[in-house]
Amino acid sequence: MTNLNYMNKSSVRGIFLSIILLFSITIILIPSNAYADEINVKSVALEETTIIELTNNSNKEVNTLKIWLGSDFNFKSFKTEKGWVGEKTPQGVIIFTSSESIKPGESVKFGIKSDKAKPGINWKALDKENKQMSIGKVLPKEITKVVTNPDIKSDQTSGNDIGINSESIFRVIPEKPNVGSSIRVTGDKFAASQEFDFYIDSKKIGSFTTDENGHFMTTMKISEDQKADRVDFKVKAQNGEERKISLRLGENENRIPESENIKLTIQGIPNIMHRGGFLEIFGTGEPGSAITATITTADEEIINSRTSEIDSKGNWELAEPIIIPLDTPFGKYSATITDGRQNILKHWTVESDKVIIIVPSSIKFDQGEIMKFNGTASPNQSIEIVLKDPLGKEIFSDTFQVDESGYVEFEYKTETTSIKGTYTVIATQEKEKEFIFTGVGQLPTIPVNLEFDQLNYKAGDIATISITGKASEIISLLILDPSDKILGDSISITLQPDGTRTYDLDLTGYASGVYSAVISKGSAQSVEIFTVGLQTGSGNIEINTTKINYIPGDSILILGDTSSNVLLTITLLDPDGNTVKVKKTFSDKNGKISESSFRISSDGKAGMWEIKAQSGSNFDTIEIEVLGTIEKGMIVSITDGIEIPGLGKSIQIKVQGAQQTVEIEIIADDGKIIETLSFVASDHGEINQPWIIPKDTEPGTYTVKVKDAFHSAENTFELLG
Repeated sequence: MTNLNYMNKSSVRGIFLSIILLFSITIILIPSNAYADEINVKSVALEETTIIELTNNSNKEVNTLKIWLGSDFNFKSFKTEKGWVGEKTPQGVIIFTSSESIKPGESVKFGIKSDKAKPGINWKALDKENKQMSIGKVLPKEITKVVTNPDIKSDQTSGNDIGINSESIFRVIPEKPNVGSSIRVTGDKFAASQEFDFYIDSKKIGSFTTDENGHFMTTMKISEDQKADRVDFKVKAQNGEERKISLRLGENENRIPESENIKLTIQGIPNIMHRGGFLEIFGTGEPGSAITATITTADEEIINSRTSEIDSKGNWELAEPIIIPLDTPFGKYSATITDGRQNILKHWTVESDKVIIIVPSSIKFDQGEIMKFNGTASPNQSIEIVLKDPLGKEIFSDTFQVDESGYVEFEYKTETTSIKGTYTVIATQEKEKEFIFTGVGQLPTIPVNLEFDQLNYKAGDIATISITGKASEIISLLILDPSDKILGDSISITLQPDGTRTYDLDLTGYASGVYSAVISKGSAQSVEIFTVGLQTGSGNIEINTTKINYIPGDSILILGDTSSNVLLTITLLDPDGNTVKVKKTFSDKNGKISESSFRISSDGKAGMWEIKAQSGSNFDTIEIEVLGTIEKGMIVSITDGIEIPGLGKSIQIKVQGAQQTVEIEIIADDGKIIETLSFVASDHGEINQPWIIPKDTEPGTYTVKVKDAFHSAENTFELLG
């Protein structure tokens, strides 16, 4: 129970609603601590673009600004002033940080773009010790034209800060492209963080967005029906400005002469399959006809039958991929493909040598539906589960112990706004790793993925790259140097019938630094980072997290500073000293450390956890507190609040584990409801609000009850006379 001293009983109690409305106005001006009136945040907006300005009028430095929107709004993009970096967490919070803090008397501006116009922006300012200085919410003023800081490239202004200028350049790879081929387009010195369209003559074939330096690299597909002639490749800005180059297109190398009979073929079936495997079956045949695919057991029992039309170019593909069920008997299977004139028989075997076998409950989930997975893995060992969205972003991860049965089961709740496409589950147990695919909003396709055998190499080493994708497809590999420039020519690689391939990359002549490997097939691509010549043990290490209290399942963003281009090992340990996760990483060219792949396991033990970052003999260790699992999904805590001039004392009500709208009731010991409040939970599932104690409230014990659409919780506090 919380003891509150309340002395003034003589003032007249105001109307509750008026107090709430007054507080909702003053919360922007009166945050919850001593810095409240010394941090000023204001914003202006034009449609979906908002500029936020923070002015530090305190006597301390501001190092971090966190912003988040209400439940009806979502961030689309953001921009920062030079020297600041931003990171959007899976919970929808953008964290702006800088090594150059906002000193007293200084200000900084940030630009954000949301999916709806004029969003209210919640904000929290932190000092260099990561302690809260101020918190509030600001509603933007609407203007007819956004005037931005010169360092922020706004897409609502006109002139040289948007689109294309005289120094903007781009090129097409290869320089002699063919009709029907995929091309790589890369450019520099365009407007930063802006969207552009790409055209062939007057036909738009795609769009892309530049990075913070105005650089871009993207993959485009030249249509099969494009005429082989000289054409203009154009990059167009949203304001109509354009940059173009003229190239001659060659004939389609894959075009099949009309007079040629196309042989019936089948691809996508390897010689060996495993339970839980994923098949995309395709092939060729006579244009305009159709095929029937029949799958049978060794006893000639039909277990699956599909049909598919052959298109005008002689290609066919089964409409839905096939997942090998977990209960599929081991043994020999056959697929018979016929177009009525020709027949093809393909054999394969289902074997049992896979250690991890996990399948989704459905090959396609609707947006907002719960994705469920189950299967088996090695018993009595921990397993790490990582879920990535179609853009390759990690949206969920967990580590848990598999019991003696070896059974694995987990789920993930999608949102109605979740990206449509193929989602990838990466399941890892010691040296065993498996990829599982499913779709949200559409059927999945097997994406292209690559993985290096290690993070750091010496110049002259041979790096082994493991590649997975669709059976027998041809993919392209590009290497980007530390300045994000293409190194050498594109490398063409053909995958094996089982959709895998290893490639040995010779690193002779590679300078020290951080490199990117980009592997692509059409518009699908995957990027992996590797380093050359990085060392350990150089310079002091300082790390911190964006908060100090966590609950099981929370992700952890680790930030820090050390020397530039240094190899580090980050270790997470539970309260018993057990290693939960170890990750090798590195600092960037500015010495910044940023690692977001750590997460408190769903069954994580309450107590003080430790994070250690080490490079050679240098290390730094910090502690974070993991709170106990929230009973019934929600917990409410009550602490002393601030005294608000003219209104009196308050208590601070904090709710965790909440969803959607939460109702809060303050109830006297005789059962009388003193106050009813309503707030929308943040993306973290939290509410942190003060309640102003009415001035004629009698001493006694009061109960705070909270409930959302799913759970409820309560706690008490004592008000002393």
